[in-house]
Amino acid sequence: MTKVELVFIPMPAMGHITPMVEVAKRLVQRDERISITILLFKLPIFDISSYIKTLDADPYFLNKRIKIIEVPELETPSDKTLNAGSGEFQQILLRSRPTIKRLVEEHMIRSGSRLAGFVVGLFCSSVMNVADELGIPSYVLFPSGSSLLSLILHFQNLRYNQGINITRWEDQDAEFHVPGFRHAVPYKLLPGRLVQKDGEDLMDQLKRYRDAKGIIENAFEELETYAVHMLSEDPMIPKIYPVGPIVHVNAQINEGKEAQKDEIIRWLDDQPPASVVFLCFGSMGGFLEDQVTEIAKGLEQSGHHFLWSLRQPPSLARGGKPEPARDYRDLESVLPEGFLERMANRGKIIGWALQVAILSHPAVGGFVSHCGWNSTLESLWFAVPVATWPFMRSSR
Repeated sequence: MTKVELVFIPMPAMGHITPMVEVAKRLVQRDERISITILLFKLPIFDISSYIKTLDADPYFLNKRIKIIEVPELETPSDKTLNAGSGEFQQILLRSRPTIKRLVEEHMIRSGSRLAGFVVGLFCSSVMNVADELGIPSYVLFPSGSSLLSLILHFQNLRYNQGINITRWEDQDAEFHVPGFRHAVPYKLLPGRLVQKDGEDLMDQLKRYRDAKGIIENAFEELETYAVHMLSEDPMIPKIYPVGPIVHVNAQINEGKEAQKDEIIRWLDDQPPASVVFLCFGSMGGFLEDQVTEIAKGLEQSGHHFLWSLRQPPSLARGGKPEPARDYRDLESVLPEGFLERMANRGKIIGWALQVAILSHPAVGGFVSHCGWNSTLESLWFAVPVATWPFMRSSR
């Protein structure tokens, strides 16, 4: 029996590596001939160490069907605006291409398997060149849905085929007719990466999507029927594989978070069924003090039980660097005076939250969310109604 191996190259951020790992599990589960190696970048702006530790006990990693190889660290720019779609990050990827090729070649010699292809993450299309050099196909794993994929490919097409550069658009009231959307999309609701200056770097990356053999997306036809069909019928777009919903249902946490999780679950166990409103806004979702005050007032006046994941905004974390939101050290300093005492019998405020464990709990009856794609799919999976608060442009 011929063994084949795929190499996955994700963005080293939670919203990107988690669906990569889940897709890898599905593939090796379906065919015993397949094994997968994940090449993992370690960058200081993305802290995924806790998640990686949880994989040590995962059966697919224990039996070596899925392996992780770390790409040696490279010196990163000191510019605090470094982000996944920026030119600086792409330079890191470009400088890593010889290393990636060497790591893959050395690993394949050791494994004795046949290298079948690369699966690259959202912002990693530049490493498709390495696959070209190795003479193997590349696939793109798009961690979001069909509508967003349709949107960004449409604007990439406008730029390269029609000479329309959306990053220099001046009409703020313009609306765009996009394949995959039944209604026109206002300019002011477009994802930030498309309209900001560094959007040009993103467009360059997206251009390579069309060279892939296929695009695997965390979508499913029942949810986005129109968009899935439009993408599938476009001859200029590679074959689409809607394999969603990819939800990390059995999420594990490291030992340092177990006590925190247990405390939250015990509190939920004491609440009536479907009585708790859960507020959580993703790894980048935090609020300034005046916003915290208004949310707190609303929760108090609502009369409902609540569980609130309250965190600092990323812009205030660690000297203003663009890192994930951090827990507040002193909740009383940002909440209205006496709020914690008044809400002690029907509300709980936490920092970090294991969202899947909370949404799956029978006490949770509502979810206030920023509508990130993972959060959207998780709420659908566990049938929890959502009050939408899409304050990030990519969530709108």
